[in-house]
Amino acid sequence: MSVVIITGAAGLIGSMLRPRLARPGRTLRLLDIAPLAAGPGEEAVIHLAGIPGEASWPRILQTNINGGYVAFEAARRAGTPRVIFASSNHAVGFTPRSAFPVPDYAFPAPDTNYGVSKAATEALAAMYHHRYGLDTICLRILSCFPRPANVRMLSTWLSPDDAGRLFEACLTAERPGFRVAFGVSANTRGGWVSLAEARALGYRPQDDAEAYAAEIIAEAGDPQPDTDPVLRYLGGEFTLPDAQVPQA
Repeated sequence: MSVVIITGAAGLIGSMLRPRLARPGRTLRLLDIAPLAAGPGEEAVIHLAGIPGEASWPRILQTNINGGYVAFEAARRAGTPRVIFASSNHAVGFTPRSAFPVPDYAFPAPDTNYGVSKAATEALAAMYHHRYGLDTICLRILSCFPRPANVRMLSTWLSPDDAGRLFEACLTAERPGFRVAFGVSANTRGGWVSLAEARALGYRPQDDAEAYAAEIIAEAGDPQPDTDPVLRYLGGEFTLPDAQVPQA
């Protein structure tokens, strides 16, 4: 009986992953501060999960960075052989369009406090692999939602089913070591990031945001990458000069 711990299991991605990672002979142990109703093969406990967007530095430090340390250290002490960390494209959000596709191991260029927390926890993942021998995989997830919501997501969408395929590949890859990979679907308008490392782990994306393109473009108009500031960098709206970065 294998046990997979999912932190933030009540959140958007956690809720989408739970049914997609359920397998006979596998227990999903769910951790979150939000109320949970455990289903068959699931065990629910309470845990402080990460803030899923921008917040003040004290909150990001305590919840995301210190919380990341606690998660890796707990895994080490428990003898857990593998940790899969849900990182974000915002760890490299200020990568310009001229540098697309962004390489898997691109040096951090965070766009917010939130992005800094993802880069910091990626560094923890590297340290816990090299010092303690854990297999650690950092997934720089782009836009994981039930469906793409805007023009940018026609390029950055990660479908729920492809998210399940990606995490399953990370769970079952043989001795992956330390890896950094991007999480995105096989979008026709993709090419923003590398998928080489994800594919090396066994990920085979099947979904395409293009199925929603006509509807989104009819509402928002055609993408204008040369003039739209949201399309200037990988991090989208998080990189705008007037992006809301809380101070307290």
